[in-house]
Amino acid sequence: MKDSVEHELVIIGGGPGGYVAAIRAAQLGMNVACIDENPQFGGTCLRVGCIPSKALLESSHLYAQALNDLQQHGISLGNVDLDLAAMLGRKDKIVEQLTGGIAMLFKRHGVTPYRGRGSLAAPGLVHLRDGEKTTEIRCNSILIATGSRPATLPGVELDGDLVGDSTAALSYPEVPGKLVVIGGGYIGVELGSVWSRLGSQVIILEYLDRILPGLDREIGQLAHRALTKQGLDIRTGMKVEKVEVSDGRCLVHCADAEPISCDRVLVSTGRAPCSDGIGLEQVGVLTDKRGFIQVDGHYQTNVPGVYAVGDVIGGAMLAHKASEEGVVCVERIQGIASHVNYDAIPAVVYTYPEIASVGATEEQLKEQGIPYNKGICPYGASGRALAIGDTTGRVKVLAHAETDRILGVHIIGAHAGDLISEAVAAIEFGATSEDLAHCCHPHPTLSEVLHEAALAVTKRAIHTV
Repeated sequence: MKDSVEHELVIIGGGPGGYVAAIRAAQLGMNVACIDENPQFGGTCLRVGCIPSKALLESSHLYAQALNDLQQHGISLGNVDLDLAAMLGRKDKIVEQLTGGIAMLFKRHGVTPYRGRGSLAAPGLVHLRDGEKTTEIRCNSILIATGSRPATLPGVELDGDLVGDSTAALSYPEVPGKLVVIGGGYIGVELGSVWSRLGSQVIILEYLDRILPGLDREIGQLAHRALTKQGLDIRTGMKVEKVEVSDGRCLVHCADAEPISCDRVLVSTGRAPCSDGIGLEQVGVLTDKRGFIQVDGHYQTNVPGVYAVGDVIGGAMLAHKASEEGVVCVERIQGIASHVNYDAIPAVVYTYPEIASVGATEEQLKEQGIPYNKGICPYGASGRALAIGDTTGRVKVLAHAETDRILGVHIIGAHAGDLISEAVAAIEFGATSEDLAHCCHPHPTLSEVLHEAALAVTKRAIHTV
C-alpha cells in the first residue's frame, strides 16, 4: 500500500537549483516539497564539489605559502609539517555545517523535505522511494533539479580507489607521489593544484590545444604559464586511450606518446546530466542526445506543469546559475515576470592566481564581428597588489566600440572572484566603460586595477602606459 500526500510544488533535487527554488517558492506562499536521495541537502556543490574543493584549495594554498612565500614578508617558520587528516577533517566540518544550514532554512521557511529517490509517475504525480517504502506525492507543478555527475571516458574504468573522479580526489588518504589528471578544465586544474601544493607530482593531460578552454584565450595563456611555474606538468593535445591498474600502480596510455606510470588517476573530463532513472520517459519529457532536458524560456519542458533548471538543462554548469534559474522558474510559475541575464553569469576558477570572467571573450566578439575596444591593467600597477606581495595577473575590459557598453570582463589575479562582481553589476545594468571609470574606487585596493582597465578602454589610463 502506498502512502499519499499533496503539495503545490514538488522539487526533485536538493542542490543549489533545487533548495534555493524551494525556499523562494515558500516565500511566495507555495506549499513546496523538496526531494533528495542523499543524506544531506546541498547537492554536488555543497557535499562533494564547490565547497569541499575550495576548502582544500584554501588550506593547501596556506601550506604552500608557509613553505615558500612568507620569507618575503620577513616571516621564518622553520619546519612546516602537513597534517592531511586534519586538513580533510576541516573540509568535512565545513560541509557538515553548510548542509545542516539548509535543513534549518527549510524548517524556517516551511519547506517539507523528503529523503529518497523521486521520479515522475505522471503529470502532477511523483513517486518517492525510500528503501522499500513508496509515497505518492500529488502536486500542481514539478521542478526537476537533479544536477549532473562526473562524465566518464571510453577506455577508462573508475575503480573507486586508484582511478577515480573528483569526489574521490577530495579525500585521498595520502598525498599521491605522482598524480595524473585527465582533463584540463576548471575542476582538473583546481584539484591538480591542491595535490601539487601538498607535494604530489601532478601531470595534467588535456585533449584540446589549451587548458581551461572556455576562458578568454589571453587569460588562459597567462593561467597556463602561472600554473606551470608552480610545478604543474601540463600537456595539451593528449588523447587518453586507456588506463591500466596493476600491483597498486596506474599506467595511462595516450595516443602517440609513452605510457605514464603513476600512483593515482583523477578523471575530470566534464559532467553529464543526471536525467536517467527519474521517470522522464514515463511522462514523455524530451531530452537531447546527451540527456539534457529541453525547456522553454519559462523553464517548462514539453509536458505542461513539468519544469527543469540547473545542470540538467545544460549551459554553464555553475551552482549560482542553477540558483538563479530556480528562483526565476518559481517566480514565473507564480506569474512574476523575472528573467536570467545569461550575459551576466560570472565564472571563477579558484587556482592561484584566481581567474574570473563575465560576458563575452575577445575571441567570441571577433567571431561575431562585433567591434570592440579593449582596456588592460596589470596587477603590478597596483599599490595594494605590491603590498600583499601578489602582483601576478591583469584585468581586461571589453567594451563596444560604438556604444561603449561593457561586453566582457576577464580577470586573473588575487581575489579575482570577488572583483568580478562589480563587472557583473556593470553588465547587468548596461553600464559603459566610462560609467565604470567615473566610479571612485578606494585606494589602495585591488579594485583600482579594474578601474584602471576601464580607463584604458578609451586610452585614459593614469597609472599604466
